[in-house]
Formats: sequence, C-alpha cells, structure tokens
Amino acid sequence: MSTTETKARDGQSAPDIKSAMSGFLSDFRNFQADIKSNFQKQEERLTMLDRKTMIAGRPALSNSVEAEGAPHQKAFEAYLRSGDEDALRGLTIESKGLSTAVAADGGYLVDPETAASIKSVLRSDASIRAIANVVNVEATSFDVLIDHGEMGSGWATETASTIETATPQIERITIQLHELSAMPKASQRLLDDSAFDIDGWLAGRIADKFARAEAAAFINGDGIDKPKGFLTHTVSDNETWSWGEIGYIASGSDGAFGSADPLIDLVYSLGAEYRANATFVMNSKTAGAVRKLKDGDGRFLWADGLAAGEPARLMGYPVLIAEDMPDISSGSNAIAFGDFAAGYTVAERPDLRVLRDPFSAKPHVLFFATKRVGGDVSDFAAIKVMKFSVS
Repeated sequence: MSTTETKARDGQSAPDIKSAMSGFLSDFRNFQADIKSNFQKQEERLTMLDRKTMIAGRPALSNSVEAEGAPHQKAFEAYLRSGDEDALRGLTIESKGLSTAVAADGGYLVDPETAASIKSVLRSDASIRAIANVVNVEATSFDVLIDHGEMGSGWATETASTIETATPQIERITIQLHELSAMPKASQRLLDDSAFDIDGWLAGRIADKFARAEAAAFINGDGIDKPKGFLTHTVSDNETWSWGEIGYIASGSDGAFGSADPLIDLVYSLGAEYRANATFVMNSKTAGAVRKLKDGDGRFLWADGLAAGEPARLMGYPVLIAEDMPDISSGSNAIAFGDFAAGYTVAERPDLRVLRDPFSAKPHVLFFATKRVGGDVSDFAAIKVMKFSVS
C-alpha cells in the first residue's frame, strides 16, 4: 500500500487522530473533575448554612408547639424547676416590627375582612338595627318622605259638578348622621409580638363599643349628637294619638299587668298593614314577667322558638330582647310592638375610619375609630307601646 493511501482524506494520518482524541478525553476528564469538586464545595457550604440556621432558628410562637420543642419554654421550665438561669441568659430575644400604609391624613379605611366582621356583630347585637330599616348614604343626612294623609274622594252623578277633594299630606323626616367613635389602646410591646391578632382584637373592641352605643341610642337617644330613640318622642294615649307621637295602651295597673288582655289591645291597636311584619321589643326582666301570663284557658301566651336561632313568640309574633328597654315600673313604656322596618330608619355611611396614634399615650398605641350613623322614627303609625299605668 502506498503512503498516500494511508493518509486520511483531510490530510491527517491515523496516529495523529488517535493522539488528538486522547488529548480531548483527557481535557474532558479534568473538566468533569473540576465540576465534581465545585459541587462538593457548594454542598459543604449549604450543609454548614443549614446547621447555622437550625441553631439560630426562630422560637415558635404557636400554641400548638409542645414545651420541650420551644427553647424559651425549656429555659423557663429549667429556671422554675432548678433555678438554673444559664439557659435564660443564653436566649436571643428577637422582635419583629409591623408597618401599615397610611393615607396622607394619617388614617386608613379598615380592610374589607375586618369591616365585614364588625358589621355582622352589629346586626346580631345592636337590638333595633336587627329589625329596623337600615340604609347606606353618602351625605350628611337622609330624608324620608311619608305620605300620612288621605286623599279625598266622593261619588259623582251624571249631571252634578265635581267638587274639590282633600289633597294628601307629605311629611319630610330628616335623619342627621352623627359620629360614633371608639378609642381602644394596646401597648407597643404587645403589637410587636407577631402572635397577637391585631385585626381580630381591634374589630372585637370596636364592634362591642359601637353595638352598645347604638343599642342605647336607637331606643333612648335624645337626638343631640346621637340618633333619636323612638321612646324619646311624645307618648300619648292611642285614643287621642296624632302624627308625631307614639301611641300607648295602658296595662290597667300601676307598674304591673292588670291582666293579659292589654297585650291583645296592644296588638290590635296597630293597623292591619303593619301587624303582618310586627315584632315585640322588651328587655329580659319584662320577658320574664310576660312568660308567666296565661289566657282564660290556662295556656301560656309565650311560646319558645321551635328551632335554634328562631326567636320566641308572643301571641304568634316574634320577640326581640333589647336590654336597653326600660323595666316594668310605674308609668314606664316597657313593651313596644310594631313594624320597625317601616317605623324606624337607621342611616349610616358605609365606611369606617381608623387612625393609629402612637404618640398621645406612649408607650401605648391608640386606635381612634369613627363611624357616622343616625336614626329616627320614620312612620309614627307603625309603632305602639304599652304604658304600665292605670290609664
């Protein structure tokens, strides 16, 4: 075979190709060894970081962690049991700061979740709000237009002229919105603890304050910087009742029930158009006295609800227990009966504002919450009361 035949087409001989392949494989092995070495170093560093993180881990704040699993609890237990305070001295105290975004005026609207929880508490605890007409407004007042007059009519003949009849009367009732406020406080140390439920605590405190203030105002409010309660309007004998007054039925005895008959009179003193949606309102002491009343056949007038959450019934009508209603006493209006959805209107702005003040009561933080709400009687014919008097 000739020399030219032993050479490759590209001009290189077979020994040259073998030498090149050997050099390439050697370089690849060196590269592979370098990669393995780098991976090993990275793994060692990660292992070292994991060990440091485990040593300086956060102490658990959850109540579900057992005592032996939380370092601060173990240290405190050792101190209580043996007086060994070395473990306590070795603990690292760690704190976390919370921050919120505030508007330019220093306040912010409560987040939707918190506002929803507050509203649910108000509906269940604020007495008259549960059965009244509740409207949301964006203005400083809310006007209710009531047509309480009758339009005249008459029979006409074929030849006689038609005479002018009476024109219906329209009454405007203006419900002013007033500011309802609450100002709970908490220490800064308590707020710095991430285990403290600031939203739940704040919602609970505000809801409790607002619910009790509203419940009292809707019944006994004087209308000065607060809603006007239906019992603060003039109460007159139902026989001489006129618009702008709340009609009453006498119990027949001074500060007591003469019999169960006045309850029947109270029910039927209300117009038929209102009775279909009417509710009794009284406090717990009055309810205790009413439960003892019986009809002529010895049957109790009071009937407990048949299902959980269903209100008790008196003579077939639901009973709302409102603790701000007066007790049975001489001349008191301790029982109300009416269609409160038509007779009483609660007007409120839908927003609730909270201002965080960390300066006025250091080291405490004040949370100044405000809401605008108003209420008043919107239909005087829809509510009647029982007056505990002879006449």
